[in-house]
Amino acid sequence: MRFFLFLLLAVAAGCSSRRSAPPAVRPVKVTTASHAAYIERDFAGMATPDDAVTLAFKVAGQVLDLPVPTGDYVVAGTLLAELNPRDIELQVAADRSAFEQARSQFARMQRLLEHQAVSQQEFEASRTRYTQAQSVYENSLDMLKDTKLRAPFASVVERKYVDSYERVQAGQAIIRVVNPRSTTVQFTLSEQGLRWLTSDSTQFSVAFENYRDVVFDAVLKEYVKTSSDASGFPVSLRLVGVDTARYRIAPGMSCIVSMRVADGVPDAVSLPVTAIYAPAEGGDYVWVVGRDNRVALRAVELGELFGRDRVTVLRGVEPGDRVVTAGVYRLRDGEEVRIQTMPES
Repeated sequence: MRFFLFLLLAVAAGCSSRRSAPPAVRPVKVTTASHAAYIERDFAGMATPDDAVTLAFKVAGQVLDLPVPTGDYVVAGTLLAELNPRDIELQVAADRSAFEQARSQFARMQRLLEHQAVSQQEFEASRTRYTQAQSVYENSLDMLKDTKLRAPFASVVERKYVDSYERVQAGQAIIRVVNPRSTTVQFTLSEQGLRWLTSDSTQFSVAFENYRDVVFDAVLKEYVKTSSDASGFPVSLRLVGVDTARYRIAPGMSCIVSMRVADGVPDAVSLPVTAIYAPAEGGDYVWVVGRDNRVALRAVELGELFGRDRVTVLRGVEPGDRVVTAGVYRLRDGEEVRIQTMPES
């Protein structure tokens, strides 16, 4: 009987011990909110030609030949397209005949004037006809030269707009050539981001998919201040210090453009995107750890995403606040936590 009573007391003591055990405290990773001293954004970009030109004839006519296939490399001066010159050759012959006749007539009038056999007025009229005929003849010779299109620089034939034997008008696009090596990249920026381009603190770097282990420095080349494109405003950068013999960057190659702007968001703080709690019912929140190591849910207003994993917070968090950065969907308001600090990034 005494043994049975002892056993009951032991079981009761054990149950009491289990009931009084403190609840488990959830460990959380925390970062200290800091000023957003810079913004860093990544954009999809593409290499574009340093030199590109669309060639057109200055005269109308029938295309006789387009001898260079699309995609072929050519040196400066290579014949790219030719019009049938027959009609212009006939015009040149007629203008030459008229010019020679006017020149002969003018020479005759000069001799007659020396002997006072013609008036000064008749002589001047002859000289005018000679000058006009000479101008017309020289113009027709230029037109004959304009029946051939030649490469203005070493390039690649990117596109042909017409076919052989097609009749074309003066100024109509015939063929486009581009420089096969590029030190220019282009990306699209929102209208709000254009202000960053005028900041002296803005820095650019570019990484190509073909050269993933290499980061190229770049500087602003030009940008469009007005655009009808809903996707944004085209911005062009020039790569600096590129070893073109080692890195063959060609138009059309994909790249990632990184833009870093110092002092981009005054009075804002920076947090990892993993700190943001966005429940299904809507809103953006963070969990802030108080002095008592209990979490409080706080609504925030988010600004720009930047870099690959950070966001600016415009309102709701102050520099120095301890903010949970992992497991934000498992916490409850007022829950006690155990802090595991994480290094700032």
